[in-house]
Amino acid sequence: MLSRTSGALAVLTAAVLLPLSACGGGGGHADDTAAPPPSVATPPSLAPAVGAALQGSCESLGGYTYANTRITAATTVAAGTLTVAGRDVAAHCLVTGAMNTRVGPIDGQTYAIGFEMRLPLAWNGRFLYQGNGGTDGAVATAVGAVGSGGPLTHALHQGFAVVSSDAGHNAAQNPLFGLDPQARIDYGYGAVLALTPMAKSLIKAAYGKGPDRSYAGGTSNGGRHALVAGTRLPQEYDGILASTPGFNLPRAAAAQLYTAQQLRRVATDENDLGTAFSMAERQVLAQAILQRCDALDGVADGLVQDVEGCRSAFDIRQHVPVCSGARDGSCLSAAQIDALANLYRGPVNGQGQALYATQAFDPGLVGSNWASWKFVSSVGNARDPVAVGIIFQVPPDATVATRSRQFAFDFNFDTDFARLSATDATYTESAMSFMVPPGMTQLDALRDRGAKVLVVQGVADGVFSSDDTRNWYEALTQAYRGDARGEAASFARFFLVPGMNHSRGGIATDQFDALSALVDWVERGVAPERIVAAARGAGNAGGVNTELPSDWSPTRTRPLCPYPAVARYSGQGDSEQAENFVCR
Repeated sequence: MLSRTSGALAVLTAAVLLPLSACGGGGGHADDTAAPPPSVATPPSLAPAVGAALQGSCESLGGYTYANTRITAATTVAAGTLTVAGRDVAAHCLVTGAMNTRVGPIDGQTYAIGFEMRLPLAWNGRFLYQGNGGTDGAVATAVGAVGSGGPLTHALHQGFAVVSSDAGHNAAQNPLFGLDPQARIDYGYGAVLALTPMAKSLIKAAYGKGPDRSYAGGTSNGGRHALVAGTRLPQEYDGILASTPGFNLPRAAAAQLYTAQQLRRVATDENDLGTAFSMAERQVLAQAILQRCDALDGVADGLVQDVEGCRSAFDIRQHVPVCSGARDGSCLSAAQIDALANLYRGPVNGQGQALYATQAFDPGLVGSNWASWKFVSSVGNARDPVAVGIIFQVPPDATVATRSRQFAFDFNFDTDFARLSATDATYTESAMSFMVPPGMTQLDALRDRGAKVLVVQGVADGVFSSDDTRNWYEALTQAYRGDARGEAASFARFFLVPGMNHSRGGIATDQFDALSALVDWVERGVAPERIVAAARGAGNAGGVNTELPSDWSPTRTRPLCPYPAVARYSGQGDSEQAENFVCR
């Protein structure tokens, strides 16, 4: 087996610099079923979880004690109080509390890891750590909705015990919690490390036994938290579901500032970056992509399934109509094409060195979520500039909260970018250390105990590049190539969702149940060869995606295929149905 790289930063930096010609090759699937040599032990098969009923009353858990933990309430939630896709969520116990309360030495703020835990009265024996998104600061409802647009179910509805937290700070402390070194670490990984043993202990107190199977899942920054759980606590988790994972979040946030700079060049109003590319102009680009790439999978259906094939089939400088006069919505100017080419290439420094990753051209760029990330979040005071300037860089600069747009425009990729990896006497751990899950290509501890990793991401993600995730998966595949205990695809799989924006939406079949697929893989040994995803047309119980094209069936389905396989039309049957597509 090839040696593992020594650290996450080296792995991810190398992945960013992978040439496109090195990507899209075999993902290690061919040898998944090959028997290892007799002298080599295979990873164990994990038995299914066994359920249990809550012992005693929910309210008695108000007296639960754990080190540095304060329980604030324990109350029974009646069936039907929560619903999902129009169905009642069963009765459960809601426990709220806080861990590790302290006063920050720099800002004098009182910090704590606020949490809630929902414990079904009829439990299925499973635990889910729910990672939340953005810069956190609020305890999201602990239902375990981990990926998919318009979910039809979630972990709590399936009987899991679920914990959710604010990651160590409250909403009023956003984003200035970045001034506190420990709050940074709690946001990065400290909350996961503190909450995991406490939650498992609480489960044992509630049911008389700990969880048989433990999962971590989340979307966006929550997907990163899921990977943090898997890499920092590999003995504690059996399954990791990382949806749209921002595992390289500091670099991705900085890349958004580069996006803002490119958009500013062609915006007619720099205070509205949407004027850089109108909806009509984005439609021009989307149609050019579809014309070159739509039918590569065997059917022209408004989706680009063959992402890798599209790289060579489409060239923005050759295949997009160029305006000969003023912009009128039917073409793109030469300056717009240049700005887009740079945006999709990703940020570089003065020496031309790539600092993040490329992005794949996908017609889902017409989605409103894509536009929001590019035109608003890249300069706004709620996400990328304040994350870079206050939470990630050393030293932090609190003034970025009131000058986020100018900070984005002025960010220097030769001098400022290095601050993401910097430390000093106060901030002794860099953002690239506390944010990036360590050892992303060193997953032996997970694999060797039978655990599984499932990653899902939209190709038209407006903030976290699916190419960055692909580069990681390629590096993982290479690291485990020829490993007798299991190549990468035997324990980790990556699924792209064509057309999907960040976490959901876009022009996509974005409704799917990856959690059940992961449970089947972990506990029943059924590897996910495909996950069926549906469009959310009129009447969809999980909520309608109003951006779907009018010529799509409202019940269109497609298989999501494990990379590098592509969903290809078989040539027979209704092309609106997943059953007529094969993954190859």
